This record gives sequence, C-alpha cells and structure tokens, in this order.
Amino acid sequence: MQSIISVKDLSKSYASGFRALSGINLDIRKSEIFALLGPNGAGKTTLIGIICGILVPTQGKVTVDGHDIITDYRAARSLIGLVPQELHTDAFESVWATVSFSRGLFNKPKDPVYIEKVLRALSLWDRKDNKIMTLSGGMKRRVLIAKALSHEPQILFLDEPTAGVDVELRKDMWQVVRDLRDSGVTIILTTHYIEEAEDMADRVGVINKGEIILVEDKAELMRKLGKKRLTLHLNQKLPVIPAELSGFKLSLSDGGSTLNYDYDTKADRTGVATLLGELSRAGVRIRDLQTEQSSLEDIFVDLVSNRR
Repeated sequence: MQSIISVKDLSKSYASGFRALSGINLDIRKSEIFALLGPNGAGKTTLIGIICGILVPTQGKVTVDGHDIITDYRAARSLIGLVPQELHTDAFESVWATVSFSRGLFNKPKDPVYIEKVLRALSLWDRKDNKIMTLSGGMKRRVLIAKALSHEPQILFLDEPTAGVDVELRKDMWQVVRDLRDSGVTIILTTHYIEEAEDMADRVGVINKGEIILVEDKAELMRKLGKKRLTLHLNQKLPVIPAELSGFKLSLSDGGSTLNYDYDTKADRTGVATLLGELSRAGVRIRDLQTEQSSLEDIFVDLVSNRR
C-alpha cells in the first residue's frame, strides 16, 4: 500500500546531550488510522513535532507525500493538520472566527460552506458565535480539531485528542475520525486510552526510549502477541499449586480460590484439555471457569516492561 509519510534514519538530540529519538524508520500508509503508543517521555510528541516541521531533526529525513519537510516545507505542511495536546486557543475570538482564520493561514480561499460542515460534524455549530473562553475543555479540544481540519488536510495528527473529553463527546469524535479515514484522510493518533487505539487503529506502532520497537497491523499484532487466560474458580482454596501441575504455567489469585492458566492461542495444542484432566486426577474441583483474550493494553505493557 502507498505510503504518505516516510521517516528514514531519524534522530533528535539536544544540546544537553539528551537523545530524544534514535534511528527511527517508519512508513505511514495513505488513508489508514495509525496509533503511535508509548509511555510518557518515549518520544511520541517529538516525532510528531519533526514530521509536522515544528522541530528540526539532528539526523535523517522525513517526506510527506514526496515533499521533504525541510526543503519543501510549505508543500509538506499544507498537507498536515495537527491537533496538539495543549489547549492553545484564541480566548476572545468566536468559534467561527478562529476556525476561519486558521483556514486563511494556509492561503485557502474563504469557504463558509466547508467551515459549517466541519463545525456541524464536531457538534460545534450551535456554539459558532460563542467566545472560546466560554467553552468547556472538551469543546475547546473540538475547536482544535476544527482548526486542524480547516484547510482540508490529507493527514491529521491527533496528539491525545480525547484528554479531558467526556465519554459521549469522545464517541462522537471517533465517529468523525472514522468518517475522515473513509474519505481518504490519513490519521495518526497518540492516546493513553489504549482501548481506543484497539478499537480505532488499522496499524499500531510502539515507541519506547526514543526507538520504534514494533510496527504491526493491529489484527496481526493481536494474533501474534495476544494470549488467552483461562480462569478457574475452585471449590476449595489451594495453599500452593500441586507439584503434579508444575508443568503448566499456572498462578493462584484471590487467596488461593482462583487458578489462572495463560496459554498461546497460536499453539497447535493449548493444553487446556490436558490441564483439566490433570486437575481432576489431582483432586482439584472446579466451581466455574471463564476465558478472556489479552487486550492491546496488555500487549503494550508487556512490550514496554520487557524493554526497561
């Protein structure tokens, strides 16, 4: 699939000697939702800042739809809409005025029909004449998205877009994001709500300590690294796991009343049937059982913790 953003051998160091990014290689595909995940300080915002032309890399190259972000800055930047983490807005301007002004910054002709469409999509139309200072935090964040979309970009960066946004508004916002993707816009998002990334993303990248440690299709990532847990609720508590069950990866919880078995869903044999047989022979009686699939958050935590 065609890449719209290409990052090659990208590094960023500061005068203090701190190396924020190291040897980043990344291709982002046209019309996908790409989730960039990483702990605080991993380099997510620095990487976004360089791609958007806000920061200058120490080494490497970034192209946006073939345009070098440094030597062909205007053409590259005109393709990008950026929604930053910080709520920087023009407090005394109206919603309509600030979004229209943002469009003008990119030399786009006035288009009130398009601005109305954006404001309606983000449930801001009935607030179009309100001053920004009168809006809630969630509404201000929606205004930032409207400003980022004002010049009809082909790429939209969403850096923690739902921070401080209530659940209902969050659902509406994600529907807008899906609609944008369906219309051909490429979406790159960072979020601490990893369940959102699991729900929204086509592909996932994980960054830690300034290095990309994984880029994978979400479905393939879940298949390759996802595990299932069989939870067995016991009739009687176990003080320890019986020796005859030492060949299984088991753990006790809830004071010994619950036995947990993690297994690989890709394996030819999960071992569940064998385990149940061995439990019966060991005299361990089961009151109830359930299974659950590991989430993207579980996978993310494992990836990052293993790299510390």
